[in-house]
Amino acid sequence: MGFFSKLFGKKQEVTQQQDGGKEMLKIGIILGSTREGRVSPQVGEWVKGIADKRGDASYEIIDIAEFKLPLLGEPGGDASGVAAWSQRVAGCDGFVFIVSEYNHSISGALKNALDFLREEWNNKAAGIVSYGSVGGARAAEHLRGILGELLVADVRVHPALSLFTDFENGNVLKPADVQTQSVNDMLDQVISWSTALKTIR
Repeated sequence: MGFFSKLFGKKQEVTQQQDGGKEMLKIGIILGSTREGRVSPQVGEWVKGIADKRGDASYEIIDIAEFKLPLLGEPGGDASGVAAWSQRVAGCDGFVFIVSEYNHSISGALKNALDFLREEWNNKAAGIVSYGSVGGARAAEHLRGILGELLVADVRVHPALSLFTDFENGNVLKPADVQTQSVNDMLDQVISWSTALKTIR
């Protein structure tokens, strides 16, 4: 049996261990946009609703808009939220990034939030749920490169929401039924990889 077959085959065993009283994995669902009128809170709540039904981890939404994170290098910026940001990220075993596409890439706010930390990200797993005119695919590909540099293992399955077919009027989330299965497939991999990577931290 290959490595990945063994890894993904352990899902049932991990759940049984958690039921036996061991601490559950903590997965942070990170909202990657801070712009006015953003739809990332809708997407994050939808993903969390699917995730909470699984019972395989503790899922929490982490909104970068709630933290004071000035642009790196800005003199006199209010960095009072950095310690809290570090603590929240450090406390997670894995992540799901809710990613909007701006000009073929991720938002500046998400890039800034990623760059504020280093070791807090290391040796953890992440899934990506993106949205945009082409499902946010180009933003997701840019994010994968950044995550690799931060030693975050991003999983292959990638739910991509189209503003034309998964949203009403481009701003009210109404995802196609197939997207729910895609989120579950992505979470299967995030949980398996997060479990494996926890052993080397």
